Amino acid sequence: MPAPLPTGPLVTRASLACDLRALGVEAGEILLVHSSLSSLGWVNGGQAAVVQALLDALGDDGTLVVPAHSGDLTDPALWSDPPVPADWWETVRATMPGYDPRTTPSRSVGVIPEAVRSWPGALRSAHPQTSFAALGPRAAEIVEGHAPDCRLGERSPLARLEERGARVLMLGAGYGACTGFHLAEYRVPHRTEDAGRPGPAGWEHVGEVAISADRFDELGTAFERDVPVVTGRVGAAQTRLFPLADAVAYAQKWLPAHRPPRP
Repeated sequence: MPAPLPTGPLVTRASLACDLRALGVEAGEILLVHSSLSSLGWVNGGQAAVVQALLDALGDDGTLVVPAHSGDLTDPALWSDPPVPADWWETVRATMPGYDPRTTPSRSVGVIPEAVRSWPGALRSAHPQTSFAALGPRAAEIVEGHAPDCRLGERSPLARLEERGARVLMLGAGYGACTGFHLAEYRVPHRTEDAGRPGPAGWEHVGEVAISADRFDELGTAFERDVPVVTGRVGAAQTRLFPLADAVAYAQKWLPAHRPPRP
């Protein structure tokens, strides 16, 4: 029995760029993109075509930024998708490869960020778990200085993006993936946790602000209800476009009222 034909829609680099411009993406801006390739339809050229379309819409003066997180460089005791047996944990910690911004692949952020990370000329920040990758003339100023003990706070690319007026493009991704909300977590009452990871001298225990995407979808729904958000379709994907600073400011008020820190 022959395989069924794809249902589409058929999406191309040119059609994606056209949709992005129609949505409101502007040449020369800084754009933080959270994405889902599968939501777009049948993309001719896959993730590479999406990256090219984003760069086309941003133009030579625009800068594309994506999360390039490496969530596998974490304590295996905390893994759940999938977990590993407890009697493996010690060996996994002892043999886990260290972070190399040039070669460590991104994980659990989608194939489009991995394409950006490996794109010629891309720069990547230094945090071993929550790095960002960027392409464009302002890439260096965004990714430089990512402190090793600040995953998504004031000394991370998120704060640099906020300062520079970046906008967020949720390209088929839900608000649960919105990293900007994490920046707000650093600015409200919070607890700390051990963010262990491999280091040059072996396993490192690093105190960090506890972060969680718990209730981010609910937060996003409230944000979109109360703050202007541009919505539309890019390919088949439901897409949202808004200033990062607006999302952070809203989350700073919403989180303490609806999701107080756990003791």
